[in-house]
Amino acid sequence: MEKEIKSSIDEGLRNYKRLIIQNAHKDPSILHKTYFDESFFTIQKIDKKTGLTFVNQYLDTILYMQDFYDPTPELEEVRMLITAFEFDEEYYMLKVANAMVDKEDMVAAFFKNTIWLYLSLIIAILIINNIVLKRLWKPFYDLLFQIKEYRLDSTQKLPKVQTRTKEFTDLNNTINTLLVDSKVVYEQQKQFIGNASHELQTPLAISINKMELLLEDKNLSQEQATTITEIYDISQRMVRLNKSLLLLSKIENKQFLKNQEVSLLEVTQNSIEELEDFAAFKKIEILIKKSSTTLLSIDPTLAYILISNLIRNAIFHNIENGVVHITVDKNSFKICNTGVEHALDKDKIFTQFYKSHKNSKGTGLGLAIVKAITDLYGYLISYEFTDKHHCIKIQFDTTHSSQM
Repeated sequence: MEKEIKSSIDEGLRNYKRLIIQNAHKDPSILHKTYFDESFFTIQKIDKKTGLTFVNQYLDTILYMQDFYDPTPELEEVRMLITAFEFDEEYYMLKVANAMVDKEDMVAAFFKNTIWLYLSLIIAILIINNIVLKRLWKPFYDLLFQIKEYRLDSTQKLPKVQTRTKEFTDLNNTINTLLVDSKVVYEQQKQFIGNASHELQTPLAISINKMELLLEDKNLSQEQATTITEIYDISQRMVRLNKSLLLLSKIENKQFLKNQEVSLLEVTQNSIEELEDFAAFKKIEILIKKSSTTLLSIDPTLAYILISNLIRNAIFHNIENGVVHITVDKNSFKICNTGVEHALDKDKIFTQFYKSHKNSKGTGLGLAIVKAITDLYGYLISYEFTDKHHCIKIQFDTTHSSQM
């Protein structure tokens, strides 16, 4: 900036030189002005040799100057042109001065203006972000909200946004195409699972009824009765397996999403009452400890399946005269039971068809169903083996539960 200012002043000094020479032709007395006054130039006669060889000089110097607000002249920075010219075959040296901008004042003014510029830019950016861009992106966020709320099993209306922006319109159309295709596949899968389950259930039920009739036949030998009993048990297991697979598929397809406020303690107590006979048959004591009543926002059917599967699993895989400890805490549910005296595989315990030992008669889907429910609602489930007890703990997300 200083360089540009000096260049501009130098141009003005050259123009001032031209005007002085022009005025000298009108008033030759100007050629005898040897001191600086309000006109800020001096003229001194020089010899021809000096005049012909003289080179223009631009200097930064100081002179006594009096501004409008100054009571007395003060030393000020000036830019001076020292040059030579010919007039009526005589040679003269001309010194022309012009006031310079004070560097400190220039830096202060520049800094002040820069600060205002940046503040203006920041304010403009904030206004653009909060008004213009917010309005511009509103169709996108409207579409995003509708997609989050969309459910394949229940939502009938496809997401739609009102916009003239081609990109958002294309995005809306693409998403709707994907949703329509997904819904078709979902309905086909849902129908297939239902039909497959029904088709399997019918022949299994017929087979079980026929085996029950055979077992009532008094003419069967002991070996035949034993064989039929084994087939009967396998058929019953297939029925349970079919129901469990169907339930697991429905959970994974999010067909249970009628959430309500459900009391975790009440569900636990009801499940214990239903399984009391089973526990008494195996001589297992069930102890429950409660520190608060927790309400869960969950589908009531899934809440019952979640708790009853855990309690049933703890009883089924227990030992004779064993114990089941249940703790209902503020935002967690923990169940511990005696059983095999070694830890189970943490990485496999919640996978489908995992069994603690090969001779187990269970389906291997109980804890897989529990894991599917916890994943559906974002609950954290974990397993640990401490003090010869197998413990499973569910930590409920605080956004899905509240304390009474």
